[in-house]
Amino acid sequence: MNFKEKLSDADLQRIKAAVKSAEEKISGEIVPVIVERSGNYTIANYKGSLIGGSLAFIVMIIFDRYIIKDAVTTLFYDPVFIFLVVILGGVLGAVIPNFSDSIKRLLVARKYQDLVTRQSAENAFLEEEVFNTRQRTGIMIFVSFFEHEVIIMADKGISQVVAQAQWDQIVQDIINNIRRGKIVEAMEDGIQQCGKLLLEKGFKKTDDDTNELHDNLRF
Repeated sequence: MNFKEKLSDADLQRIKAAVKSAEEKISGEIVPVIVERSGNYTIANYKGSLIGGSLAFIVMIIFDRYIIKDAVTTLFYDPVFIFLVVILGGVLGAVIPNFSDSIKRLLVARKYQDLVTRQSAENAFLEEEVFNTRQRTGIMIFVSFFEHEVIIMADKGISQVVAQAQWDQIVQDIINNIRRGKIVEAMEDGIQQCGKLLLEKGFKKTDDDTNELHDNLRF
């Protein structure tokens, strides 16, 4: 089951309603985006393979030095057998990260995860055309679950007047709610906070304002 299937229609409607409510008084457009992961991180499989193969070889050495005493056990000393054991360890090491997000995270540097998530958020910003508003007042709330990251990106009409520390506080509140398992509440609260912040900064809805971007949650 992918992440989209984990949210019910009622959940999606709640998030959509939160966007609609937040935009009723502001000239900005709020775009919520959720992804399961921002990258495939095949580097974790390569690292896992190297670690698995190395561990298999170390185990062979330990068996040779401390466990196997009978020199008659010729199979263990066969180079082909040793090669096959190391290959098997490498294959297992490469496959295991595909079944465990925790192990995959351990094998991928935090700095690299941050970079990939930022690039994914920037791509989503362009793909969802968050920039395509009349007054350049689009905001995207981007949540990437594998990396445990939340990024808020605002178009230049908003980013020029809102301090980064204010976005950081909203991000932290979203993360805290998600950690408590309250995904929908996290999105609702983040959307509402963005709406309030824009209202405080003077981005009030005008008579000729239209809904330029749809209110649905994007996956």
